[in-house]
Amino acid sequence: MPSLSRRAVVVASLALAVMPGRALVAQLPTVLDPFRLTQPRDFEAFRSSSNNPDLDSNDDSARPLPGETSVLADLEGPGVITHMWITVAASEYAWPRLLRLRIYFDGSTTPSVDAPLGDFFGVGHGMERPLNSQTVRNSSAGRSRNEYWPMPFHRSAKVTVTNEGRRRVQNLYYQADWAKYKSLPASTPYFHARYRQALPTKLGAKYEVLHTKGRGHYVGTVLSVIQNQPGWFGEGDDFFYVDGRKTANIEGTGTEDYFNDAWSFRVTEGPNYGVTVAEGTDLGSRMTAYRWHIADPIPFANELKFDIEHAGWTYNNDGTVRSAFEEREDLFSTVAFWYQRGIASGQPEPPYGAARLPHGNAVQLEVEQRASEAVGTRGKISVQKEVFWGKDIMLFEGEGGGARIDVPFDVAEDGRYELIAQVAGAPDYGTYSVLIDGKVPGSGTELEHEPGANMGAGPSIDAYYTELFVGEDRVLGWPRLSKGRHTVSFICTGKNAASTNYFLGLDGLVLQRVANERANRGADSAMANNPADRLRSIGALGPRGAAQLAALEAGLASASPDERAAAAWAFTQLKTAAHPAVSALAGALGDDDYVVRGLAALALRDAGPLNDAAIDALAERLTDPDDGVRMASAWAIAAQGARAMRVFDALMAAGRAQPQHPHVQRAVADAFGAIGPSARAALPVLEELAKGVRVRWNAVAAIKKVRGTQ
Repeated sequence: MPSLSRRAVVVASLALAVMPGRALVAQLPTVLDPFRLTQPRDFEAFRSSSNNPDLDSNDDSARPLPGETSVLADLEGPGVITHMWITVAASEYAWPRLLRLRIYFDGSTTPSVDAPLGDFFGVGHGMERPLNSQTVRNSSAGRSRNEYWPMPFHRSAKVTVTNEGRRRVQNLYYQADWAKYKSLPASTPYFHARYRQALPTKLGAKYEVLHTKGRGHYVGTVLSVIQNQPGWFGEGDDFFYVDGRKTANIEGTGTEDYFNDAWSFRVTEGPNYGVTVAEGTDLGSRMTAYRWHIADPIPFANELKFDIEHAGWTYNNDGTVRSAFEEREDLFSTVAFWYQRGIASGQPEPPYGAARLPHGNAVQLEVEQRASEAVGTRGKISVQKEVFWGKDIMLFEGEGGGARIDVPFDVAEDGRYELIAQVAGAPDYGTYSVLIDGKVPGSGTELEHEPGANMGAGPSIDAYYTELFVGEDRVLGWPRLSKGRHTVSFICTGKNAASTNYFLGLDGLVLQRVANERANRGADSAMANNPADRLRSIGALGPRGAAQLAALEAGLASASPDERAAAAWAFTQLKTAAHPAVSALAGALGDDDYVVRGLAALALRDAGPLNDAAIDALAERLTDPDDGVRMASAWAIAAQGARAMRVFDALMAAGRAQPQHPHVQRAVADAFGAIGPSARAALPVLEELAKGVRVRWNAVAAIKKVRGTQ
């Protein structure tokens, strides 16, 4: 048939669809119906979401504590996950890399998807950035994450997110759309995605993105790089070895070439490839690129190995070129995407939590707490509270070009540090340059670059945004700093033409000792066999881990806070199988580390009926300094139902306490509701709580239960 324009195809399809009195043919040619919209579907459509079971409530999010695992979907097949949407409000530095996404198919204890949330959605380094491609789209300045990889399963699918950071997530909203079928072909492959890292890369060996055995096809890569030295890192070639061949089937010509770009990287987007982060080629510059093999998958019958070189331009001390192709020790991290028959085994375990951050020792400085020490020139300094779900900022109302704010920070020991500013954006914010101790940050050497290379814009900040947005991480540099007090200065250089003023908002500073000045942290998990990981591996068994209760109880008593937190997390996975350890968990509520206390409360919540001593210990935690521990303790008390009346007075005090975080107030209201009519004396407290916009739904639901009307 003659070729048709896209417009003609759409018009023809619509005409057929609306023609009255005419039955559509069973299957139109693909050219007329490229999305098969006229074909009947033989499945049921469902969604698993964070929507509150109480339809009168708008409290539709999870709020995972440090170490807590939230189950986003627990599905019975056969079926296919067709779309996932996730948005998060969190205040911890690099939280998109600290939240760990895992997806398990057909009862396997090995996840087929195991990756940091941000990297899975195409953006590395714990950043939030927009992305628009065929299978992943991040909108709202990167805060709204969507993926459309089809994920088939025969019997079951379980989607989880674990908070491996040290701050509570304020809000985790999610939707998982899926189709339930009567059956799927037995040979249907499983979707896989796996995170790996080398911080830094190892000299003398290529970086391995994936090595898997089985039958399948490779469909995508996300690569994130932090430059451990100035210059262009990306001359390394890609190599795909199929079915055990010693010679690569596919061999590339350079890193940016594999990602279908040229002459370095700049931020761009497209259906099959793009760059979400590109900061140039100076020391500490960051990059993330994605490449989807949608039109060109790489099939393998029994094995696939994908390596990439880490080589590029290097320089002498005087800035002259030493080599245009020399191995470099930059910081690499990747997510490999592929389909495979059966669940892939033998994949390296991703490192836990902060070990996935480039230097593993980030200190997050809340600048608003030092607003009185900051010095403003031609501008006013103030603090804005609760600007965005728990985030406070220091606001500098600059009066125009030349306005300046000097922000102090302290360094514990001499060394080279990475300094990051968490910068807000707003319609009335200006443009600013940056000085560290009065000097322009950077390598300090003007280098000769490959012609056409993106050398970056340096640490200049255009803080204009169409709404108040908190906040974007901006790498200011990798300066050498001595022990003691230092200053980072922001100098107004003007404003975006769309901005209405010259202001600046700072959410925080992040200081990290550069990793290459410490021990080599190696590839993947350098700590894969440490005691904390062994304890977490017991928790990964779920209730079957109860066979090793003695090891977990010993972990709770360890001198290492990491081991105690790992043991407490493992207990949260055992559910009621943790019941024999109730006394040990109650003792852990007094741990020095709030992460351990919060996890112990969660484990007690799910352990079943508690003894009086454990309930009393939970009541004592209702005055804990950490709001997450207070919230989890109230949840655990509520799980006891009418027996929570034992600590009624402590709940009343928590309900009346001021100030009190709304999430804690919600949990306290839930506990009163769980007690039922016996908690009638709490009605005045509940009625007062119901006046709070963010607490109203929980309080109203509790009032109904206490009054016996629900």
